[in-house]
Amino acid sequence: MSHQDTIFALSSGSLPSGVAVIRISGPLTFVTCAALFGELPPEREFALKSIHARNGLVLDRGLVAVFPGPRSFTGEDCAELHLHGSKAVIAAVLQELQCFDGCRLAEAGEFSRRAFENGKLDLVEIEGLADLLVAETEMQRRLAIEQSFGHLSKLFDAWRERLLTARALIEAELDFADESDVPGAVSDQVWSSLTVLRDEVARNLEDEKRGEIIRDGFKVVIAGPPNAGKSSLMNALARRDIAIVTEYAGTTRDIIQCDLDIEGYAVKLYDTAGIRDTGDIVEREGIRRAHQKIDEADLVLLLSDLSAGALGTQNISGPTLKIGTKSDLVRQDQSDHYDLQISTRNDADIDAVRNAILSAVKASVEGFSLAIPSRIRQRQFLATALAEIDLALDMRLGLELRAEHLRQAADSLGRVVGRVDIETLLGKIFSEFCIGK
Repeated sequence: MSHQDTIFALSSGSLPSGVAVIRISGPLTFVTCAALFGELPPEREFALKSIHARNGLVLDRGLVAVFPGPRSFTGEDCAELHLHGSKAVIAAVLQELQCFDGCRLAEAGEFSRRAFENGKLDLVEIEGLADLLVAETEMQRRLAIEQSFGHLSKLFDAWRERLLTARALIEAELDFADESDVPGAVSDQVWSSLTVLRDEVARNLEDEKRGEIIRDGFKVVIAGPPNAGKSSLMNALARRDIAIVTEYAGTTRDIIQCDLDIEGYAVKLYDTAGIRDTGDIVEREGIRRAHQKIDEADLVLLLSDLSAGALGTQNISGPTLKIGTKSDLVRQDQSDHYDLQISTRNDADIDAVRNAILSAVKASVEGFSLAIPSRIRQRQFLATALAEIDLALDMRLGLELRAEHLRQAADSLGRVVGRVDIETLLGKIFSEFCIGK
């Protein structure tokens, strides 16, 4: 991968489409464009041009725009060709571009990597952009926007600046204690402000679960004995047939999963094997997996068949919603024993379950800023920074050691946004992008 190369790729969606966008970036961008469509339009203005092969054959006619560096997405000279989204058209143009010396097809994430290396975006903004590209719900979009627009980076940079200032004051006291313009006992002022900073970082880390729920989804597990209506409830919530429903016990033997969008929140719904004592080795494995998924759940819908006359006795340690099913088959009200009594044939009952899930999601994530870490990498460096700040606040350590812990904390925050020693992370991060981004 060399910045001497000029790279190009299809940057829009899959073909065929109404419009397709080819992006070009690198030192030969404008020379290549001039060969394709002649005189360049004014910068950042679209112009209608015919795209020609070098033999003069017209490949297509579309809108083109050029963006001189450094005021471009990558920081290099860039261009965009907005063409008809035909597979044949795009294949012909890409093939023509590949014939120019010094031009090649971009690798996955290479445009974004060049933007990072040219200082146009930091790592948190890059990760937010990656999340924005795959966002499926409103809350995922909002969380990604918070990161891709730099709001989270500004918070981390402000924390790092406060750490660097504190360290500078402490080292000034160590090195120039005899100088008249260096106030004595300056560290006394530093530690109180660092305690405030430490609490801010800790609160941000405490919100990591909320960020994970928004980004990856709220995990809801449907559990209970065989024939309690688990698969019927899943199908009703998903509004399509996902799980097999029969009158025979033990039909579901593995985890069945589907994704829901409930008022902008991503919800991952899991149907599990009926929990009971059994000698069937396959069913026992399904039950083991059911218990494992229950332990991982953010919410468990614990179902019991009202018509069977027995109350559910499964012990669940986490948040649980007890639901009595098949209410259309019984007359007796058992609301004292259940949070909800439903029939999967009744749309109002299914809406009640959906609203209960929504309330649980909101209780888990609402009332906090979206400027929170949502990736393991970010949380690991923040946790390291917090641990180093705690060591710096340890009064038993010498001032030199405490200053060193402040340096380590600032470096950890720098690694979050890509300011310090992050080369080993770059390949992993940018490999998540599609070709053309």
